[in-house]
Amino acid sequence: MSLRRRLRYDPPMARATWNGEVIAESDKFEIVEGNVYFPPDAVRSEFLRPSETHSVCSCKGTASYYDLEVDGAVNRDAAWFYPETLPAAKNVEGYLAFWHGVQVER
Repeated sequence: MSLRRRLRYDPPMARATWNGEVIAESDKFEIVEGNVYFPPDAVRSEFLRPSETHSVCSCKGTASYYDLEVDGAVNRDAAWFYPETLPAAKNVEGYLAFWHGVQVER
């Protein structure tokens, strides 16, 4: 009788939560400068509200922001993304990252 061991591999997952809700979750993500960038299809868009805020990064380009709204609570400019990146950052073009109290685990 032979014992057969089943090995299980769970790919790393990244998850962003705020105010008790999962905002984004994926096993496909990019990490740049310590920030986790989620692909757009991994983010729950019902929590995103467009912001007028923009900032410029010399490596990635011009960032646009979203406010998060969960159960009536608003977290201003808590998500950012680069709609069009500079050539060196194409791997995060359109991907979203979070801050301002959003918990990101991986």
